[in-house]
Amino acid sequence: MFKPSLRVPLLLVLAALLASCTTLGDLETPRVQVLGVQMLSTDMFAQRFKVRVQVQNPNDLALPIEGLDYKILMMGDSFAEGVSSDHFLLPALGDAEFDMLVTTNFVSSFGRLLSRVGGGKLENIDYEIAGKIFVDKGMLRKIPFSHRGTVDFTKALR
Repeated sequence: MFKPSLRVPLLLVLAALLASCTTLGDLETPRVQVLGVQMLSTDMFAQRFKVRVQVQNPNDLALPIEGLDYKILMMGDSFAEGVSSDHFLLPALGDAEFDMLVTTNFVSSFGRLLSRVGGGKLENIDYEIAGKIFVDKGMLRKIPFSHRGTVDFTKALR
């Protein structure tokens, strides 16, 4: 089937692929959570927020992160989505924090959030962040994630 001169290199490549698959087979999904939201600017049409994010690595190997593709929901409604191109090394069994700058449309996101709380408190707002983490680790390139929690918006409006 294969020429004898190609068998050894093909077997070596196959062995390397199998080894990389087995070392990444037990990889747990990193936990991505929103730590805080700060409003940077606002006008009638759009708002800019700084969203502080923490990524926790439950794995015993470091992950070279190349960025995130994300969508953030607040109280079940779309709040922001986009791509972060922050590059960092997520340490084994460790965490990292970084800021994402997001722009929202008042009518379609932030305005709906304000109307849903109806003058109520903006603390402990339910959120969901979901998407993919882009990594540079062997054959592994994307790790899907999803996390629900609460975030305090009162500091965002000060």
